[in-house]
Amino acid sequence: MNEPRPGWLAFSREHSPLLTRRRAMLVVNRVRLFAVLFAVVTPLWSVVDFLVFPFSLWGSLALMRLLASFAFAFLLAGFHPRGNLPNAYRALAMLFFIPTAFYIGSHTLLTSYHLTGFSAAISAGYAFLPFVLLSGLSIFPLTLLENLLIASPILMAQGASAFLAQGASGWSPFAGAFWLLVLITGVSMLAGISQLAFMIALVRQANRDPLTGVFSRKSGEEMLDLQFNIASRGNSPMAIAFIDLDHFKSINDSFGHEAGDQVLIGVTEIIGANLRRGDTLARWGGEEFVVIMPNTDLPQAEAAVARLRAIGFGMRPNNLSITASIGIAERIADASADWKALVEIADQRMYRAKQGGRDRVVSTD
Repeated sequence: MNEPRPGWLAFSREHSPLLTRRRAMLVVNRVRLFAVLFAVVTPLWSVVDFLVFPFSLWGSLALMRLLASFAFAFLLAGFHPRGNLPNAYRALAMLFFIPTAFYIGSHTLLTSYHLTGFSAAISAGYAFLPFVLLSGLSIFPLTLLENLLIASPILMAQGASAFLAQGASGWSPFAGAFWLLVLITGVSMLAGISQLAFMIALVRQANRDPLTGVFSRKSGEEMLDLQFNIASRGNSPMAIAFIDLDHFKSINDSFGHEAGDQVLIGVTEIIGANLRRGDTLARWGGEEFVVIMPNTDLPQAEAAVARLRAIGFGMRPNNLSITASIGIAERIADASADWKALVEIADQRMYRAKQGGRDRVVSTD
């Protein structure tokens, strides 16, 4: 994963797959939480409506509330945290569409009645629904663009409701409320973007090996699972290279662990700087590393590894070149049932490279 940039807070296209997966799961979980709350509270408020509104108005509002409650229940049942961002977008869109549609319908209905006293005060409360909705944006870690795409229809619905209720000349009484709504939207967006920035920092810290700064084994396993599932669904190739530095123990024994750490840092910097776009480097343990190569068949993986070996892995403290034994495996060519089997094949081939004299690549059985 590259260093975080300000653009990550505006657009999601450069987010890492792991960040995208975790963000999507968090968004759907929070959507479901809101859906539970709204599914319960929405019909219960009909009791208040029954006490203050005419029966005909109450009946229409109760029907709308019941439909909205069913929609929230469907949202709860139909969406689960799968780590898929389009799925999270659909859940968000439905969460905000249901109360927005209810607001437009109820507002139009209420303005057709001439309510006074306590009934008028309760009906005025319906006008605050857009404020509640847009305040809710603050709990979602969304980019600037995502916030705008969700908030804009609600703001337009507010304007449309005012126009339909009063006519074009009646917009001025709503101007103050609309301006306040825009301000609340801005504050909510800022809170959501701040959540995203904090999440990016946390995910990056949790994903990284503390010494080398590359992906840790745990994050590497998560990335392998994600990429393997994507490759399986699309029937596309996916390769991995299992890299083990040769005679690394002798560096620690002869020059100390600090020198060994510097060698590991240098190796990861070289490999990371020369990875292809879309490839991922993870430290598997000690001096072992795994390069994950999505959309890469066996010949392409062999060519990528050959290029890395030609560049070299750096120098040992005694100025001798660092070499590595490498095993390559590919999902389709090796008929791997899951990512664990793929890693096992690459690991076995890496050991065969060591047994064959080290400083070599094994990609077939």
